[in-house]
Amino acid sequence: MFLRALLGPRSTCRRLSIAQTQRLYGTKIYRPDGSTTAVKEELTPLAKHIHDIIKATGPISVAKYMQLALTSPVGGYYTKGQVFGRAGDFVTSPEISQMFGEIMAVWFVLHWEMLGRPTQTALVELGPGRGTLMDDMLRAAKRFPQFFASIKGVHLVERSPELRKLQHDKLDCSWEQTSLVEDKHDSSTPKRGVSRSRGQLEVSWYDVLEEISVDSNCVPLVIAHEFFDALPIYKFEKGSDNLWHEILVDVADSDNESAGAGGASKFASSPQSLVADTSACHFKFVRTRNVSANAALLLRDKRFDAQFDKGDRVEVSPESARIMAQLAEWISTHQGMGLIVDYGQDWTQGDTFRGIKNHKFANPLSLPGSMDLTADVDFSYLRFAARGLAACHGPVEQGTFLHAMGIQARLQQLLQSTQDKKVQQSLVDCYKRLTDPHSMGRVYKVMAVLPESATGIPIPFTPPTKEELNKPKVEKITK
Repeated sequence: MFLRALLGPRSTCRRLSIAQTQRLYGTKIYRPDGSTTAVKEELTPLAKHIHDIIKATGPISVAKYMQLALTSPVGGYYTKGQVFGRAGDFVTSPEISQMFGEIMAVWFVLHWEMLGRPTQTALVELGPGRGTLMDDMLRAAKRFPQFFASIKGVHLVERSPELRKLQHDKLDCSWEQTSLVEDKHDSSTPKRGVSRSRGQLEVSWYDVLEEISVDSNCVPLVIAHEFFDALPIYKFEKGSDNLWHEILVDVADSDNESAGAGGASKFASSPQSLVADTSACHFKFVRTRNVSANAALLLRDKRFDAQFDKGDRVEVSPESARIMAQLAEWISTHQGMGLIVDYGQDWTQGDTFRGIKNHKFANPLSLPGSMDLTADVDFSYLRFAARGLAACHGPVEQGTFLHAMGIQARLQQLLQSTQDKKVQQSLVDCYKRLTDPHSMGRVYKVMAVLPESATGIPIPFTPPTKEELNKPKVEKITK
């Protein structure tokens, strides 16, 4: 009776869910003897799918893990729709202010003029998000009638059915005039539509860049904003033997009842400092004891041996190189132009792989499918991939690019268009966020891609100084 009075009715005693347990006690439970045990995360359907793959075949590459976590139909992150904006996990530059898309449009108009005003162009975007950037660019383009008249179509490279639907609605495409993808699992994914508010322009969607077909006399104007940062990367670490060893994703020790198909002897202990705490995760990082096939293939270039020391790590994205080479060749063939806008550096880095959830960095091995996975773009790697195919200029910092292209003048126009003090302050805040070196102005970079035969340097890209030419293109990793 005393215990029942103390504990309350029996009906109040219930089993806590994993999420409730973690909220109450964190990721550890303390035993009476003072020792602790980890509270594991929920094993979601996607996590179980990845878990089963590793148990069957052995540890997988970071690239494979990224691919599954972001695009798997079992529950990949980008198969969901609302991942952008304040209600999602991150905010991109186009979502912050219309000024960003307008400035990008002005750059293309300016260089269209320099090309002699070709009468047929096509706007192409890789990874269009919710369609905000393309919508802002088209609205700004209408202010230049001859340029807008030259646009014969809009081409969007997007795999996600949910994001395609968001882009379709953002660009004001009529569902009555929209043809759909033939898919027995989803009969509502747009393939081709017509934008009612953008001059009845035809909008087409593609899974990959190589599917796009334009007339031989049509000039492609390509923009890739925060596209390359989400492409899969491979991670490697230079061992004490001065050889490159691959960092893989394995099931956590507490989940690993058997060594798996690969056998534990092939893998060293988990590399240190990759993530702060993986005790609650069902996955962990491991490092191969021997040189993997990926290391032998992807790190053949002599610079990886000459410029890195024992213990250094590198991240390499062969998918980025493949798409960049394809894009460069396409631009040169059709005498087009392109802009790549992303966060990263002009050198190879080693530890930038991370998750982004609720506008904060998160453990990338936690709850796959629940967060965006990303890594800084290596612009030097993109430029190397385009070598001999196209002329790359930059990168320059986003703040420098936007200021040179007149964002301050556009800000003044918008400020004068309203007397609302809150709106004016919001405009100024957005401008600062896009251009301030301590916000997005420095970490985000802009690179221009022109045909190999192009002469001159595009605005606002200037020739590198002697100091910049002699500057090392590799950041030494501080341990």
